[in-house]
Amino acid sequence: MFRPKVPTMPQPTGLTTPPAVVEPTTITPDTPAPPPAPATPARPAVQVTPGTVLALVGGGTAVVLVVGAVLVSMLLAVALTATSVAVCALTVRSVIARR
Repeated sequence: MFRPKVPTMPQPTGLTTPPAVVEPTTITPDTPAPPPAPATPARPAVQVTPGTVLALVGGGTAVVLVVGAVLVSMLLAVALTATSVAVCALTVRSVIARR
């Protein structure tokens, strides 16, 4: 019951074509090899100028400030939500206690 049943491979029926005969190709030793491809030139070194450094520092500072502002705003949203939930809980508790 729990043993898998392996299907048997049926034998082909009908007409089958014989495999094609592959004839080897001849290699002539007199054929010259193609010339090697020219070497690719090395990539030029990156030139770091004072303007580039200033742009990188300015961009990095902008990214840090934006990410910091987003994180602070998310923290503020969580704090406001927690405060409002706490006020609601105190209000419900005082209403239930008066009855």
